[in-house]
Amino acid sequence: MSLPENYLYSKEHEWVKKEEAKVRIGVTDHAQSELGDIVFIELPEVGDEIKTDEPFGSAESVKTVSELYAPVTGKVVEVNNELEDNPELVNESPYEKAWMIVVEPSNQSELDDLLSAEDYDKMINEA
Repeated sequence: MSLPENYLYSKEHEWVKKEEAKVRIGVTDHAQSELGDIVFIELPEVGDEIKTDEPFGSAESVKTVSELYAPVTGKVVEVNNELEDNPELVNESPYEKAWMIVVEPSNQSELDDLLSAEDYDKMINEA
């Protein structure tokens, strides 16, 4: 399983990549493998506000529908619309092509509550 070292991770299996004053968010390789083949992604609109630990969208697989939980609070400034037509990118490239949203966090200190790659790896291997 792939786990980029320079990313942060939520306990709900989202990854966060810091990009200056913004963060890029997607779901982890572990999450997509648990979900199975993704057939539909629902994401917020640019301009929407998301709140930590609250759903910001959903991923539908052949097995189930799973909520996507916000790892930070902030304003959505970019959405990966390519996932509408190509939801399978979540399975094929969870960290590169299948980013979901870019957010301007309203409180940068929330990033301190996220897990390092090492801590996330421990969490999923203890489950």
